[in-house]
Amino acid sequence: MKPPAMQGLTASEAQARLTADGFNELPRTGRRTILRLIVEVLREPMLLLLLAGGLIYFVLGDLAEALLLLAFASISIVITIVQEARTERVLDSLRDLTSPRALVIRGGERIRIPGREVVRGDLIVLSEGDRVAADATVVQTTDLLLDESLLTGESVPVRKQALPSPETSIAPHAGGDDQPFVFSGTLVVRGSGVAEVTSTGVLSEIGKIGQSLHSLATEAPRLQQQTTRLVATFAVASAFVIGLTVLLYGLYRGGWLEGVLAGIALGMSMLPEEFPVVLTVFLAMGAWRISQARVLTRRASAIESLGAATVLCTDKTGTLTENRMTVARLVLPDGTQYTPETAVRAAPALDQLIETGVLACVREPFDPMEKALHALASDAGAGRRLVQSYGLRPDLLAMSNVWSESGDGCVVAAKGAPETIGMLCGMSAEELAELRSRIDALAREGLRVLGVARADWTETDLPETQHGFPFRFCGLIAFADPLRLQVKDAMAECRSAGIHVVMITGDYPATASAIAIRAGLDPERVVTGADVEAMGEAELAGAARGRAVFARIAPAQKLRIVNALKDAGEIVAMTGDGVNDAPSLKAAHIGIAMGGRGTDVAREASSIVLLDDDFGSIVKAIRLGRRIYDNLRKAMSFILAVHVPIAGLALLPLLTGMPLLFGPVHIAFLEMIIDPVCSLVFEAETEESDVMRRPPRSPDEPLLPRSLLVWSALQGGLALALTGGVMVTVNRYGMSANEVRALTFFSLVLVIVSLIFVNRSFSTSLVEAFTRPNRTLVVIVTFVTSVLALSLVWPAAADLFRFGPLHADDLAVTAAVALVCLVLLELSKYPLRRRVPSSGAGPLMPSRPGRGGAAG
Repeated sequence: MKPPAMQGLTASEAQARLTADGFNELPRTGRRTILRLIVEVLREPMLLLLLAGGLIYFVLGDLAEALLLLAFASISIVITIVQEARTERVLDSLRDLTSPRALVIRGGERIRIPGREVVRGDLIVLSEGDRVAADATVVQTTDLLLDESLLTGESVPVRKQALPSPETSIAPHAGGDDQPFVFSGTLVVRGSGVAEVTSTGVLSEIGKIGQSLHSLATEAPRLQQQTTRLVATFAVASAFVIGLTVLLYGLYRGGWLEGVLAGIALGMSMLPEEFPVVLTVFLAMGAWRISQARVLTRRASAIESLGAATVLCTDKTGTLTENRMTVARLVLPDGTQYTPETAVRAAPALDQLIETGVLACVREPFDPMEKALHALASDAGAGRRLVQSYGLRPDLLAMSNVWSESGDGCVVAAKGAPETIGMLCGMSAEELAELRSRIDALAREGLRVLGVARADWTETDLPETQHGFPFRFCGLIAFADPLRLQVKDAMAECRSAGIHVVMITGDYPATASAIAIRAGLDPERVVTGADVEAMGEAELAGAARGRAVFARIAPAQKLRIVNALKDAGEIVAMTGDGVNDAPSLKAAHIGIAMGGRGTDVAREASSIVLLDDDFGSIVKAIRLGRRIYDNLRKAMSFILAVHVPIAGLALLPLLTGMPLLFGPVHIAFLEMIIDPVCSLVFEAETEESDVMRRPPRSPDEPLLPRSLLVWSALQGGLALALTGGVMVTVNRYGMSANEVRALTFFSLVLVIVSLIFVNRSFSTSLVEAFTRPNRTLVVIVTFVTSVLALSLVWPAAADLFRFGPLHADDLAVTAAVALVCLVLLELSKYPLRRRVPSSGAGPLMPSRPGRGGAAG
C-alpha cells in the first residue's frame, strides 16, 4: 500500500480538472489548413490581378483569352498549395512524434496516459528517458538529472531535488542545480522521481512562450511589398495608355469601337500578366528544390529573403553543436593529458581511468556524459555484478557503484565533481589546489570535467556512505559538446558572403567563448545577460554587429537583440530549436527552426525548418535564396524586354496607318504561353560563380532597379527596331496582311528566344551562354520551335492566328533578325561591364558596400 501522499487524484477529480482547464497542449491557432492556404494564395496582389483580368475578358466575351488567364492562375495556385500543404503535413507528423506520454499515479495506481490528458494536481512518475509532460514540483527524487536545453540553451543537464516542505516558497525557473521544479518538454537523463503537476497547456513555461508569440507580428516579405507597388505602377500606366489609345484612335481614325479593341490589345501588351506566374513558380520551385536538401519552407517568400540576410543569429546547443557529450580529454593523476584519438590505450593508468569511469555509470545510461563514457569502453562491466549504488546527493556531489569481482572482493568506482572526488581520496590542500588549477584550465576551454576514483573492498559489509571507501585518485575526464562537422565550412562561407554571424546562447561564458573560437567566429568579447540588461538599444545593436558572443541570455534578451539588429537596418535570420528561441524566431525576418529535435513552438514560429538539424543546410538555403533572386531578376529583365516589342508592335499600326496585325489572341499567346514558358529557363539556371562571394544586397534595393530597367529597355528597344523594321518593310513591298502578320510574329518569337541567351548571364561570354548546361533550355527551345512549325503546317492553327504562308527566304529573314539581335546585345555588354561592379548578374545585382566585421 502506498502512503496517502502517493495516492494521486481519483479518476473523477482528474476528469473534472480536464474539463475545467482543458487538454495539456498548445492551441494550434497558427496551423494552416488547405482552406487557409487557398485564402493566403488568393490574397497575393499579383495573382488577384491575373484572376481579375480573366474575369474582365469573360465580361467582354473573349472566352479564349479569359480561359487562358484563369488556367495559368489555377496552375499557380495548385503548385503553391501542394508545396505548402506538404510542408504542413510533415510538420504535423513531427508534432505527433514529439508528443510525450506520461506515467501518472491515480487512485494509488500507476497508469500511462497521453500527455495531453495530464491535469493540474496529477502525480507524474519520472524515469530515465522520459519527456516531462507538464510543469511540476518534485516531491520525491533519486539522483534525478534533467536536460533543460530546450528552455535554457544549456547543454549540461541539471540536478533536481525534492521540495523541502509544502510551505517552502520558491519561484519556479529553469536552469541551475538543486531546484525542485521540472518543466514540460524537458528530458530525464538520469535517476527517477515523482512530481506534482502545477501547470498544463498554455499556463506551462512552454505555453507562456507560445502565447507570447501571438503579440509578435510577422513582417511581410520585402519581395511581396515590392511586387505590390510594381502592380500598382503598371496598372496606372496601362490605364493611361488604354485611355490615350482609345482617344487617339477615335479622334484621328473615327473608329471608337475599333479604338476600344486596340486599347485592350495595347493594355494587355503592357500589363505584366507573366509576373504572377513567374513569381509564384519561381518561389514554389525554390521550395521544392530546397526540400531536396531536407529543408522545409513554410512560407515560400522566405527563401527569397534568405538571399538578402545580412545577419545570422544562431543558438549554440543543437545548432552549432550536436547537443551530445563526447569525451574530449583524459587527464592522468600526474597531469598527463590525452585525447581519445591520441590515447595510448596500452598505458595501464589510462586503461584504469577509462574502465573506472565506465564502471561508475549505469549499464544502460541516458545521461549524455555516461553515454560518452560507454562509447569508449562499453564492455567494462562484463563479468561483474552490480552489488550496490551510492547516488548523488546535494551534500556529496559524487556517485559510486560497487561491483563484485570474480573472487571474493569488490571494486568500487566513483565519479563526480573533481573537488569532491579529491576529498574522498584524502588529498592534501596542496594537491587540491593543483587539481583546481587543472580543472580551471580545462573549464576555460569550455569543457565539463568529472573526477574519477577507484577503491578495492574485501569486507563483508558495505559502509553507509561513500566516505567509508579507501579511494585512490584515477584522474580527470573532460567532456565537450562537439561542433557539427559542417559548421567551420559554413562559417567560412558566411564570411565570404558578407553575412555577420552572432552566437546567442544560454550557456556559460567560458563554454560559449570556447565554442565560438572552435567554430571560427574569433570573438573579441563575451556579452552576458547582465550586460545586455544594462545596454541601450543602440549600444546593443553595436555589440551584436561587432565581434561579440552572447552568453547566459534569457529569451526576452534574445528577442531584444533581434529587434535591435532589425532597427539598425539589418536583415536578420535566426536559427534555433528550443522553446526559448521561439519569440526571436518569429520576430526575425527569417526564422529557421530545427526539425529533428526542435520543439513544436519553435517550428510553428519559424518560416523555414531544417529536417536534419544541420547548420550547413542554412548556408545551402542562403545560397539557393541568392540564386533564386538572381534568376528572378534575369526573368524580370527578360519579361520587361519582351514587353517593349510586343507593345510597340501593337502601337505601330496606329502610328503608321497600317491595319491592326496583333489582336488579343496573339498577345495572350505571347504573354501567357511563350513568355512564361521561356521564363522557366531562368528558374533552372545554375547559380553564378560568385553567388557566395558577394555581400548581401541592400535591404532597400528595389526589385527593378534603374540599371535593370535601362538594360531591359535597351534589349526591348533593339528588338522593337528589328521586328518593327521587318513589319514596315515587308508591308511596303506589298505582302498580304496575313503574311506580314506571320513574318512579324515569327521574327518576334525568335527574337524572344535570342533574349533568353542574352539574359542567361551578364558576365559570361556568348559561347558559355550556349554551352552552359540547362536541360530546361533545350526543352523550351524545342517546344517553341514545334509550336511555330505547327502554326505553319496545321491549317486550323494558321486560321486561328490568321497567318499566311511563309517560304524559305521568309524564314531566313526571321532567323537573321534574331541572330543580329543576339550579336548586337552581346557586343553591348562589353562597355557596360566596365561601368558596373563585377557580379554574376551584372547590372541586375548592384553590390552592397561591405561592413566591418561582417564575418562575425
